[in-house]
Amino acid sequence: IGQGELTRKTNNHFGIKCHTGWDGEFAYHDDDRKGECFRKYNHPMYSFRDHSIFLSSRSRYASLFRLRRDDYKGWARGLKAAGYATDRKYPQKLIGFIERYNLHRFDREVLREGYAVVPPARDYEYMLYEVKEGDTLYSISRRYYIPVEELMQLNNMNSSHLSIGQQLKI
Repeated sequence: IGQGELTRKTNNHFGIKCHTGWDGEFAYHDDDRKGECFRKYNHPMYSFRDHSIFLSSRSRYASLFRLRRDDYKGWARGLKAAGYATDRKYPQKLIGFIERYNLHRFDREVLREGYAVVPPARDYEYMLYEVKEGDTLYSISRRYYIPVEELMQLNNMNSSHLSIGQQLKI
């Protein structure tokens, strides 16, 4: 996993296509059809964040959130039923992958009462973004799926004022 051409070229670990409203970076890749538009991310972390936002913000996936969080078989079948994957065997492949690598063992750990998410010990590699005319912190945050507050904290900002040419860590 993570070694496919799309992942290597775009850090897109879930194959999310551009869809209407996507105004971030993109790349063309052959999938169901030749030359389809796929979202491009500057770091895998943003692909994972976008995937969570993608699933939780679209009504066609709402029924999945009524399933138990550790019901990976129900999620796999529900994703296919909601139109997430075009491969007819998607549920079987996903379930097989989870079981082959015993990934469901992490469910108990994640769902255990008192479990806390601990940020990684090392810093991420950030890219620099040069502020252009018309940019706002909000528009930049939407483009890169970073909360405004996180952008401000990452760049040691006390106000949301931006200057053209200013370099921001993303």
